[in-house]
Amino acid sequence: MNRAPASVWHRPTHFLAFGLGSGAVPWAPGTFGTLAAIPFYWLISELPLNWYLALVTVSFIAGIWLCDKTSRDLGVHDHSGIVWDEFVGYWITMAAVPFSWEAALWGFVVFRIFDVFKPWPIRWADRRVAGGFGVMIDDVLAGIYAWSTMHLWLWLH
Repeated sequence: MNRAPASVWHRPTHFLAFGLGSGAVPWAPGTFGTLAAIPFYWLISELPLNWYLALVTVSFIAGIWLCDKTSRDLGVHDHSGIVWDEFVGYWITMAAVPFSWEAALWGFVVFRIFDVFKPWPIRWADRRVAGGFGVMIDDVLAGIYAWSTMHLWLWLH
């Protein structure tokens, strides 16, 4: 278990990379980071799809820098408390999914399954891609897998 450094609470880049502090919990920070992303999904879910995707894209690009900077500052590649990637992965999961608490819960579960078990190529990317892009890309891929699953669920539902 990697304990959250004190810098999470006084350095804005660390605070954001730690998912507004949600990644500072001592156990299951990725799960708490994903949970913390849900209220933001609720807020942005009514945006037109092009604005939603633009916001997620900007969050991804900013996340590369945030995660890289925080990882370098802490001297740990992909510290377990860095959960900005979970925020972005969850928002990808929920793209074009109409908001409901049922959908938000299913999206949470499906994203966490892909993020934890990391089917190919997620595990490959997680192990081989370095830097802030490496921190972000496995969750983007998990989000794409989960997005596909969510849209299949919507189609069948």
